[in-house]
Amino acid sequence: MIQVKIDPRILEACPETRIGLISATVVNEPTSDELWTEIEAAAADIKARYQLLEINQRPAIAATRHLYRTLGKDPSRYRVSSEALCRRIIRGLGIYRLTTLIDVVNLVSIKSGYAISGLDGDHIVGDTLTMSVGTAQDEYHGIGRGVLNIEGMPCYCDAVGPIATPTSDEERTKFTELTVKAQININAFAPEMPVGEAVDWMASLLKKYAHATNIETVIYSPTIE
Repeated sequence: MIQVKIDPRILEACPETRIGLISATVVNEPTSDELWTEIEAAAADIKARYQLLEINQRPAIAATRHLYRTLGKDPSRYRVSSEALCRRIIRGLGIYRLTTLIDVVNLVSIKSGYAISGLDGDHIVGDTLTMSVGTAQDEYHGIGRGVLNIEGMPCYCDAVGPIATPTSDEERTKFTELTVKAQININAFAPEMPVGEAVDWMASLLKKYAHATNIETVIYSPTIE
């Protein structure tokens, strides 16, 4: 299991931070009809429960937005991924049907409110991820977004550089049809769905839909040193 370290600035802003870590050997196939039915049900629930201007008040989303503001990033310009998904749903734009791994991550994110980093473990360099704060010097290519300015944004870095933020993961470590090792980080900067519940549900979805084996899970509960 990969190790995680967190910058004290992030913990000072969000002292309740918990990171749910899931790693597994997987098969990343096109999303099945059964999985898509689960996603559609989750989307319908979100649309029934929230108005557009209420979605950023969900505890998990509100905490991540608070972290962005504290670090100097505008969360309305650089939206948290879970917020962006829910806004699309409420606006009637729907969400894209992609691959099993991406859509499992999206399903848990929609239901939990947490921004979730879905990474190809074989493209992570080293055995440690450090959640730090992005700088103006960081070169970052968000998935489907081109160059993304991550200055003032919380970001996971491996031994080479930044690979994931709550807004968008990086092209270098994205899930593809060739992904066989998934590393998924559930970023809970404040509690909404119990983190253990989210981790267990993610593991069960991977097993059910991505033929996951060698599943390992850990809940990382950091403290300010």
